[in-house]
Amino acid sequence: MRTKVGPAVTCLAWVLLLSGMAVAQETHGAAAGGDAKYLLGFALAFGLGLAAFGGAFGQSRAIAASVEAVARQPEAGGRIQGMMIIGLALIETLVIYMLLICFMWGGKI
Repeated sequence: MRTKVGPAVTCLAWVLLLSGMAVAQETHGAAAGGDAKYLLGFALAFGLGLAAFGGAFGQSRAIAASVEAVARQPEAGGRIQGMMIIGLALIETLVIYMLLICFMWGGKI
């Protein structure tokens, strides 16, 4: 029996495969805290990627659920659309918060 691998699993596999190259690079100035700077940069990039992936996944699920709800009850389309837009805005603010954290901590690299 053949199973389908979802896009989330494929994306995670690529992240894990490519993250080894980022960690394996040679660091200079380790005595001056160089290792911590490289790890901070890697953590920020990984965290932002994870936040963007999670936000996109959450938004896609919210949109799919709202389209299904409108298909079942077309007369409630306006209310469902309003609630969906508020939910999408709240999901997107979490990604924007992570971007702000990257900007704040990125200056320390």
